[in-house]
Amino acid sequence: MTDSVVLFDEIKTAGGQRFGVATLNAPASLNALSVDMVRLLTPKLREWAKDDGIVGVLMQAAGEKAFCAGGDLRQLYQTLLECGPARNTYAEDFFREEYELDYLIHTFPKPFLCWGHGIVMGGGVGLMSGCSHRVVTAQSRIAMPEISIGLYPDVGGSWFLRRTPGRTGLFLALTAANLNAADAIFCGLADVLVPQERKAQVLEAIAAAHWRGEQKADRAELSRILAHAGEGAEMPPSKVREHYDTINALMAGDDLLDIARRLRSLQSDDAWLQSASRTFAKGAPSSAALSFELWQRVHRMSLAEVFRLEYWASLGFCAHKDFAEGIRAVLIDKDRNPRWNPATIEEITSAFIEDHLRPRGEMPAELAALA
Repeated sequence: MTDSVVLFDEIKTAGGQRFGVATLNAPASLNALSVDMVRLLTPKLREWAKDDGIVGVLMQAAGEKAFCAGGDLRQLYQTLLECGPARNTYAEDFFREEYELDYLIHTFPKPFLCWGHGIVMGGGVGLMSGCSHRVVTAQSRIAMPEISIGLYPDVGGSWFLRRTPGRTGLFLALTAANLNAADAIFCGLADVLVPQERKAQVLEAIAAAHWRGEQKADRAELSRILAHAGEGAEMPPSKVREHYDTINALMAGDDLLDIARRLRSLQSDDAWLQSASRTFAKGAPSSAALSFELWQRVHRMSLAEVFRLEYWASLGFCAHKDFAEGIRAVLIDKDRNPRWNPATIEEITSAFIEDHLRPRGEMPAELAALA
């Protein structure tokens, strides 16, 4: 491996075309998505999108533990301490560039395969969710854990969690519940389970295929390759499917206080549900309130509109205190004892919510131009 945080390669195919390969290369940090990674990925993906010789893209990661465990928040943390409620230009660049990359993946004009092996959380889900073909393995563990660090499920999470079955997306946002491969497929966050040991078979099939350079035909061909590779793979039991009715009952209604009371008082012998309830109770009230507000607002919004709204929301979280406190408690001091402010959902006001969502300066041209 080289020192580059993203490695680029190409697979030559039987018909003379090529498949681009982008490998996240920071296994020591579980391939946490950094600004440097984003600044390598975005121009290369744009180059491949315009190259007629490139018929598809594979995004994967180095190491066996994680595809991407989320965004790299350590440098952002320092700027949160330095800037406080004042303008934070690093945060502006951080979120603008990440969302620009995520949107590019969602709208990529060629087959885009994500190999989501191991841990896929937060910003990693943001990368995977927009791909046309999303593979999970028996070792995949997927979550949106932002409530535990005083943020909300961004990277388009407001959009893709709104599109999961029933109210499962709201449940995932409020509880950071871990998903396995079957859960992810049921929720529409992944497409197919392929055993990790068959990855080489998939790469060989990509190389052997005769690609046509036509989006629909090539997407269908990639789907056939993955379906064949996944044949006979044992699907783990899905907790989301098992508890689907319970989840919808817990998340019912239009008042977060009602939902909070049900989650706090949840009685279950199931360890997965117990963990979800505990995580919600320990999570940031501000994160729960804004996640619920966004859930209500984005129902009929386009993906581009959601990314613009999330941009303001993320800068709002940077201007308030819980995000820095959550990073401190989980990633810096690791005491797992955050002091949230406000301390309870009951203390949160509509003015507090609106201050998180208001514009702070001008919308960046790059996000304003998203169609």
